Amino acid sequence: MSIRDQRKLIESIHPFGLLSKESMDALMQKIDIAYYPSKTLLISPSISSIAFYIIIKGSVTEYIEDEVHDVYGAGDSFDADALIYGDTKAKFVVDEDLICYEIKKEDFLDLMQDKKVQSYFLQDFISRHQQLKEYEQQSELSPFLIARVSDIFLHPACVVDAHISILEALQRLQELRAKVIIVKEEDAYSIVTDTNLRERVLMGENDISKPIASIASKNLITIDKEDFLFNALLLMTHNGIKRVVVLEHEKIVGVLEQIDLLSYFASHSHLVAVQIDKAQTLEDLKALEQDFRNLIVTLRAKGVKVRYITKLIATLNFKIYKKVFEMCVSEELQDKCALIVMGSEGREDQTLRSDQDNALIIKNGVDKELFSEPMMRLNNYLLELGFPKCNGNVMVSNEFWRRDVTSYKELIEKWTYDMNEESVQNLSIFLDAKCVAGDCELLHELTEYLHGKFHARDDVLAHIAKAVLNFETPLTLFSGFVLEKEYNNKLDLKKGGIFALVHGVRTLSLQYEIKATNTTERIKELNNLGVIDKTFATELIESFDTLSSVRLKAMLEAKTIEEANFINPRTLEKNQRDLLKDSFKIINKFKKFMTFHFHLNMVV
Repeated sequence: MSIRDQRKLIESIHPFGLLSKESMDALMQKIDIAYYPSKTLLISPSISSIAFYIIIKGSVTEYIEDEVHDVYGAGDSFDADALIYGDTKAKFVVDEDLICYEIKKEDFLDLMQDKKVQSYFLQDFISRHQQLKEYEQQSELSPFLIARVSDIFLHPACVVDAHISILEALQRLQELRAKVIIVKEEDAYSIVTDTNLRERVLMGENDISKPIASIASKNLITIDKEDFLFNALLLMTHNGIKRVVVLEHEKIVGVLEQIDLLSYFASHSHLVAVQIDKAQTLEDLKALEQDFRNLIVTLRAKGVKVRYITKLIATLNFKIYKKVFEMCVSEELQDKCALIVMGSEGREDQTLRSDQDNALIIKNGVDKELFSEPMMRLNNYLLELGFPKCNGNVMVSNEFWRRDVTSYKELIEKWTYDMNEESVQNLSIFLDAKCVAGDCELLHELTEYLHGKFHARDDVLAHIAKAVLNFETPLTLFSGFVLEKEYNNKLDLKKGGIFALVHGVRTLSLQYEIKATNTTERIKELNNLGVIDKTFATELIESFDTLSSVRLKAMLEAKTIEEANFINPRTLEKNQRDLLKDSFKIINKFKKFMTFHFHLNMVV
C-alpha cells in the first residue's frame, strides 16, 4: 500500500478525516503498521490497551463476558474507550491474521486535544448520531440536505393590481421579463400563467381591455425563502405545477421555476410526475416502475435523508393511485366516495412498494354495489403496477373494506370495545389512513369520530399500546446484536425496532388527538404538546431515520419482499453498525417510556 493509499484510508476513518492538513501530516509520521496472528488477545480487563487500531486486513472479535459484542473487519477501528477511560470490560481477540495501523496511546490522547476528535468520542447520542450521518454524506452530493430556496436564482415577480387591464399587465410582464403575472387583490394574491392566457384570452371570450383579475387563478402556491429546496420540489410534484412564489416575511420576493430547481438537483422526479399526469393507459403507468427505483437509488446516493425520500415517493404513489382511481371509477361516482391508503403508505414511510393497504369510504345513501366492479378492477391494476397483494386482504377488492360512512362508524365502535388482536390490528391500520382520491371530507369525518371515541379512554389505549412489547429489541445487555438462526443469522429490522416506534408513536397520537399520519410529524407534534421533550424527540427521529435507511438498503438488495426486513450486521460498515446499535438503544428507552406512560406492566 502506497503512502498516498495509507493516508486515504486513515482519512476515511471518522473523525480523522476532519483533521487539518498539518495535523494529518503529523499523524502519518507517528502511525505504525503491526501484525498479529490469529487467536492473539489484544485487549482485555487485565491487558491494558496500548494503541488505537485501524484494520488493514483480517478481523477482530469483541467479547463481553464471553458473548460476541461486535466483529471488526477491514476499514474498522477500535478501541477508543479503552484508551480514554483506562480500562474495559471487553476482550478483543484476533480471528483472522491481523495487519493493522496503530496509533500509540500517547499519540491518540494528544489527538483528543483537537475539539473535533474529542467531541466525536465524548459526545452524546444525538450529536454522535448526526455527526456520523453527516460524515457518511460528505463524499456524496449533499445539496439536498442543506440547500435552501435563498441559495438559488429567483425570477423577478411581476405583481400588478387586480383592476389594471390584461394588456397593461402583459406590458409590465414584458418589461420585467418575468414568467407569470401575480395579481394583488384586497386580501389575497392570484396568478396568471401561460395556460390562463391561452385558455381565457386566446381561446376564450376575454379581450385584453378587461381587468387582469378576470382571468387569474386563485390557487397561488407559495414557499418561504428560508425553506428547503427539497420542500419546493415536493410542492411542485404534489401540485403538478412548474413554479412556486417565494415569500420573505410574508412579502413576495420572487418566483422559483421548476427548470432552475431541477438543474440544481437533477433528480428527474419531475419527469416521473409529468409522465403520471399524462398517462392515459395502464401501460403508460407500467413503464414508470423502473424510474421509481432509479429515483430512489439516485436520491439515496446524493445523501438525501430517508424521510424526505419517502415523502417524495409517497407523493408520486398518491398520483398513481389517483390516476388509477380515475381510470376505474366513472366520473359521476368519483365525488361519492373516498379512496384511502393505510399502513406505511398512509404514513408516507414507504419507499419500495410493500403490501397494499387500501380501502373505500362511500357516501351514505349511495349504492355500495356500484363500486364493486370498479374496485376489483382498481385492485387488479395496482397489482399489475407492482403494488403487492396484502396478505391480510386489506384491499378495496375485499368487501369488508368497502363501506359507507355509517358502516365504518359502526366498525370503529366495534374495534373500540372488542380490543381483541384483530380489532387492535385493524384499528392501527385505519389510524394511518390518508385520502388519495375522491371526496376526502369522508375520511375527515371518520377520523374525527375515531378520535372522539378515545377521548379520556386511557384504559383502552393501554391495551393498544401494549403491542410495542410484542417483539424483543435485537440487542443484548452488552450491546451485541441478537440474530435469528432461522433467517441465516440475520436480524429483523421491522419487528426489532421499526414496529415498536411506529406503533407507540401512533398510539400516543391517538391519545393526544394528533391528526398527522407521518411518524416523524407525529413525533414533532408530541414534542410540541410537551408529551416528550425535544432531546427525546430528536433521538426518536434520528433512530427512525437510521432504521429506515438500513432497511432501504436491505430492500434494494432483497430478491423478495420477505427478505426486505432482514439484514446481516456483518455486511454493514462499522459506522453503520454503531448507528444501528444506538438506534436500538433508543427503541428500548422508548419502550420503557411507553411502559411507564400507559402502566403496561398492569395490563393483562
